Amino acid sequence: MKIIDSHIHYLPGAEHFDRLAKQAGHENTESHLMEVFAAEGIEYAVVMSNISREQGREPMPSCMRYCAGIDRGALTPEKAESSLEAAEAHLGLEACVGLKIYAGYTRYDLTDPGYMPYYALAEKHKKPVAVHMGVTAHANALLKYSHPMQLDEVAVTFPNVQFVMCHFGNPWLMDAAAVVEKNHNVAADLSGLLVGKIDLADYLEKQKGYVEQLKTWIAYVENYEKFMYGTDWPLSGMGEYIRLTAHIIPEQYHELVFYENARRIYGI
Repeated sequence: MKIIDSHIHYLPGAEHFDRLAKQAGHENTESHLMEVFAAEGIEYAVVMSNISREQGREPMPSCMRYCAGIDRGALTPEKAESSLEAAEAHLGLEACVGLKIYAGYTRYDLTDPGYMPYYALAEKHKKPVAVHMGVTAHANALLKYSHPMQLDEVAVTFPNVQFVMCHFGNPWLMDAAAVVEKNHNVAADLSGLLVGKIDLADYLEKQKGYVEQLKTWIAYVENYEKFMYGTDWPLSGMGEYIRLTAHIIPEQYHELVFYENARRIYGI
């Protein structure tokens, strides 16, 4: 089975990601990641990055594309102009397949006027906007900015922009499903649902209520063209994540969710 991982982080050598990778039974190195990709049939991956981080970075492996992340200070008056210029420069590159907003970590409503030019840029370049939605990785972020309902109004305001709700708004699955189902221009990736190395059979038993909720609200949308496989590497083990996704997505939709939807949405 061909796979596109629609949501990873790629910073080899970064101490924080070194630790996360080890907890998931992996190594935060390019060579190890390429070995995992080859073993699991992963042809491409979409890196969620930051605009400033891309400056001067060594070229990523050819199997990777990236979303240029809007930095925390990008909406401040002193950085707004330069950040917009940088975003447009990135969107003009083939390797850049979209923008990323870190809602919750950045303390702005998605309807904040500072974001509007970025949505307009995405529309101009016909590339999607991925948005962190749901629980955050650290406690000093604010969940009111990352609730799935935040995405509804901007999706209506910018009907020609494809939005990607990262993490399917987990754990607000019901609200996430409502926003995805209602808006023709909102899809979701299924990344970030597992953290660390797990025994999948044990997990499915202990968390069967949660897993059934995932199945229920994904099915509620009644459109499997709106969901993409993703892991949030290096947070979780690749093999376990593939098996979990295969468990919650009906087999007849595996090709769509594991490959075709990401290829279409991110223009890979």
